[in-house]
Amino acid sequence: MSQDTEQQLSVIEHITELRRRIMYIVAVLIAGLIGGFFLAEPLFQYVISRPPADTYTFKSFSPWDGVGIYMKFAFLVALSLTLPFIMYQLWAFVSPGLRKHEQRATLKYIPFVFVLFIAGMCFAYYIVAPMAFQFTANVNQQLGLQELYGITHYLTFLFNLVLPMALLFELPLVIMFLTAIRILNPLRLRKMRRFAYFGLVLIGVSISPPDFISDFLITIPLILLYEFSVLLSSFIYRNQLARDKAWEEEFEAGHPHSAT
Repeated sequence: MSQDTEQQLSVIEHITELRRRIMYIVAVLIAGLIGGFFLAEPLFQYVISRPPADTYTFKSFSPWDGVGIYMKFAFLVALSLTLPFIMYQLWAFVSPGLRKHEQRATLKYIPFVFVLFIAGMCFAYYIVAPMAFQFTANVNQQLGLQELYGITHYLTFLFNLVLPMALLFELPLVIMFLTAIRILNPLRLRKMRRFAYFGLVLIGVSISPPDFISDFLITIPLILLYEFSVLLSSFIYRNQLARDKAWEEEFEAGHPHSAT
């Protein structure tokens, strides 16, 4: 068998493996959606019982609004449950190319995917969303507008804040994982700092109310999140260099004539 044929078979095997893992992820996501339908109503009741939702009288402008509510909350539940599984499937896909200690190190990150996702949702819901609603309410009052919202509009506005922030909170974990599998390192992250800052500022301005204070309160935590990620990457990178050096010294001690 020629080398080209072996490479083609290797690529086909990798594609087949990737497709298999994607099918696993889709299956778990669908199962999460089914489970999310049972949690959708209590989550919805909690959201509308808290300010500022408890001060509004919501209207339904479409027969599908109720179905849309269930779908939104079910998807949020399914995504929060599926993200750790996605990380595990990614780990399982790349782990054959990792050393044993790298496999163990990266596997430990997976449970924190769920924790950071929930932390991001809480930050967005309890801190970002109240500021956004307060800003819009002030503008509406200045214009003399009566606030009469459709439930779908309200929840769409809320989810557009919560979901991006929850995903952004995964940044430290993603960078740690990519550093552990040697795709990223702190040197590259520092070179990318200006572009990363620009992207984070753009995201912060996009999901926060259009005033300087809100932009500042949202963007600064995102930048700190990036710098914290760089710090974690540096810690992992130093450990990698130390292990590589120890491995080289051990190899040279076992093969004293290999360097000559």
